[in-house]
Amino acid sequence: MSEIKPKPIVVVGSSCMDMVASSPRIPAVGETVIGTSFVTTPGGKGANQSVAAALLGYPTWMVGGVGDDVYGRALLDALSAAGVDISGMEPSPGASGLAHIFLAADGHNSIVIVQGANGRVDRGHIDRHAEVIRNAGMVLCQLELPLETTCYAIEMAAEADVPVMLDPAPAAPLPESLFEKIAWFTPNETEAALYVGEGVSVEETAEKLFAKGLKGVALKRGADGAYVAVAGGRAEWVRAFQVQAVDTVAAGDCFNGAFAVALMEGRDPWEAARFAAAAAAICVTRRGAQAAMPGRAEVEALLECSR
Repeated sequence: MSEIKPKPIVVVGSSCMDMVASSPRIPAVGETVIGTSFVTTPGGKGANQSVAAALLGYPTWMVGGVGDDVYGRALLDALSAAGVDISGMEPSPGASGLAHIFLAADGHNSIVIVQGANGRVDRGHIDRHAEVIRNAGMVLCQLELPLETTCYAIEMAAEADVPVMLDPAPAAPLPESLFEKIAWFTPNETEAALYVGEGVSVEETAEKLFAKGLKGVALKRGADGAYVAVAGGRAEWVRAFQVQAVDTVAAGDCFNGAFAVALMEGRDPWEAARFAAAAAAICVTRRGAQAAMPGRAEVEALLECSR
C-alpha cells in the first residue's frame, strides 16, 4: 500500500535579499555610527517561513516573486537548497526585494523593506498557482506583498477550507471581513496594538481579536514567550527558552514556520507553540535570517533537554 503524502504547507509571501549592517547600536534619527560588519543573506518573511518549515522536514511550497537581477537567482537557490518547492516563484523584469537591516550588538534590529519583485505579485500570479493553494494543508501569509494580493490568497484558501496562518507584519489595517477567514493570527506586541489599541493585556488582546472572528491567536512576546488561545476555549502562555540572543531578525518567522509544521503533524496548539518556541530559541543564537533556521534534530534535542 502506498504511503499517503501529507498536504504541503504553502507560503504565499515575500523573498528579499537582506543587507545587514552591524553596529554597536541602532542609529538615532540624524545620527551616523561606525559599523562593525556587513553581509548579504537571503531573507524576506515569506521565504524565511518557508525555509523554517522545510528544514524541519515538512513538504513546503512557496508562491511569490523575484527579479531578474543577480539577487533573484541567489534567492531561488537558497530556497531550493533548503528543500522548498519553488514552482510558484516567478521571476519578473526588474529588481528583487531588498531589506536593509541595522543590527545592534544586543541583537535588536531596525529594518527598511524595498518591495521590488514582491510588489509585482498580483491576483493573476495567485490564480496561476491556485491548485497548490487550494490543495494545501495550511497556507501561511504575511503583509510584505501587496495587500490586495494577500487578501485574495487568503480568501481563495478559505473558500477551499484550507486553514490560513497570517503573520500581520509589517502591520497594516485589514478588511474586517478578512478576520473570520483566518485560522491563526500571530502578531507581536507592536503589531497587535494596531488592531486592538495600546496598553491592552494579552488576555484582553486575544478577546478583542476573537470578537473580530478569528479562530486562534498566538501572540508573540519575544523573550516572554507566546500567549496561545483558541476562540471560546483554552488559553495559556507558552514560555520562551532562555538563551543568549545575538540576532532576533527572523525569530518570529522561525516561530511561524515551526508552529505550522507542528500543527500539521497533529500537535495541539500549545505543544505546537512549544516546538516553535524551541526552534525560535535556536534561531536567535545565530546570525542571519534563513541561515539561522534550525533542523529537526536540533529542535527535538532542545525540547528533550528541557523536560
